[in-house]
Amino acid sequence: MDQSSAVWILIVLALVTANLPFLIERPLLVLPWALPGESERPQWLRWAESLAFFVLLVALAYAVLVLIGQSFFAGASAAAVGLFVLKVVVAMAVAAAILAYAGWRNRGREVHKSFFVRLLEVLVFYGLVGALGFAFEANIGNVFHQTWEFYAVTLSLFLVLGYPGFVYRYLLRRRKGRGS
Repeated sequence: MDQSSAVWILIVLALVTANLPFLIERPLLVLPWALPGESERPQWLRWAESLAFFVLLVALAYAVLVLIGQSFFAGASAAAVGLFVLKVVVAMAVAAAILAYAGWRNRGREVHKSFFVRLLEVLVFYGLVGALGFAFEANIGNVFHQTWEFYAVTLSLFLVLGYPGFVYRYLLRRRKGRGS
């Protein structure tokens, strides 16, 4: 994978994932506290479920770093390129399956997310896209050490990419009583 295609894949993925928490009402995280509309569960079970969920997300991020970051196919055969693309698609499918669990467990209920929960979801997506970015960087060449300034700038850019979803959710007025 060359650098320009990796950058464009990350930009498109960041644009989609930064807006996703604002566009859907379905929860994407298993949190240790109850959201309005969620089923009642014992507090210890909520904490255990939440801990297991976030351990799975961290394990996924590490697996992406290892499996994609250590793949090598620069100038290789079409089979090696196909295998690399398959690894990226499988990693995204596993991430989608893990993130779908929170909504699946509340199926049939109308759950309402607060702004804080949406912000947590954006931060989790920032981490997942960042892990994929580091994996792409490791795949292309040397991994560079980053300081806090890098993370501050990239988080700010990720939040700016999420602005259209924020506007759609909170700033657009929806007029009731009128056709669409």
